[in-house]
Amino acid sequence: MTAAAIRADLAVAADPERAAGMARYFQVRPGGYGEGDRFLGIAVPELRRIARRHAAATSLAEAEDLLTSPLHEERLAALFVLVRRFEAAGDDERARIVELYLRCRAHVSNWDLVDASAPCLLGDVDPAVLDQLAGSASVWDRRIAVMATFAAVRAGRFEPTLRLADRLLADPHDLVQKAVGWMLREVGNRDRALAEEFLGPRYRRMPRTMLRYAIERYPSDRRRAYLAGDV
Repeated sequence: MTAAAIRADLAVAADPERAAGMARYFQVRPGGYGEGDRFLGIAVPELRRIARRHAAATSLAEAEDLLTSPLHEERLAALFVLVRRFEAAGDDERARIVELYLRCRAHVSNWDLVDASAPCLLGDVDPAVLDQLAGSASVWDRRIAVMATFAAVRAGRFEPTLRLADRLLADPHDLVQKAVGWMLREVGNRDRALAEEFLGPRYRRMPRTMLRYAIERYPSDRRRAYLAGDV
C-alpha cells in the first residue's frame, strides 16, 4: 500500500494556491505544452522528501501506478522513487526500471519530469533507443533523448550529446532547442574547444534559443560574436 501512503503524504502537502501558479507556469492552458495537466501545488524539495521516505518499500508496480496518475506531483514523486531505486539496484532491477520508464514515458510529459529522470535512468541505455526517441513526433521523447546524454557528459563522454545535437539542430520546439543548447553548454563547460568545433559550421543554422543556451557561459565578447554571426 505504499502508493496509497505516498498519495496521502502528497495530499497533506498540497497547496491549492501554489497549484494555480504552477498550472500557469507549466502552461496547462489549451494549446500549452502542459495542456490538461493537474497540479497539487507541492515544492520539489518536499516531493523529494516524500519519495525518499517511501522509496525502499515501493514496488515497481506501485511506482507505475503513481507514474500513470493524472496528477503531476504523483508522477514526479514516482520518478524520484524510481531514481532512488535505480541508484541502489543491481543490473536486473535496473533493466526492469528502464523497461517500465520507457513503456510509461508518455506520462513523463513535462520538462521537469524529463529532466529529473532521463539523465539518471537512461544514461547507459542502448544508443539505438535514444535515436528512436530523437526521431519521435513527441516533444517529450525528443527531450528525453537529449537529456539522457547528460550522464555521458558528466562522465566525460561527449559524442552522444554531439550526435543527437546534430540530428536535432533544426528541431522546431523551443523545449528541445533549450535542452540541446543546455547539453552543448555542459560540453563546453568541460571541453570548450570541442564545443566550439561543433558550433563552428552549425551555429548560423541553429535556432536562436539553442545558440543562446549553448554559449551562455562564454565570455561576453565571444557571445556577441556568435550572435552577430562573426565567429
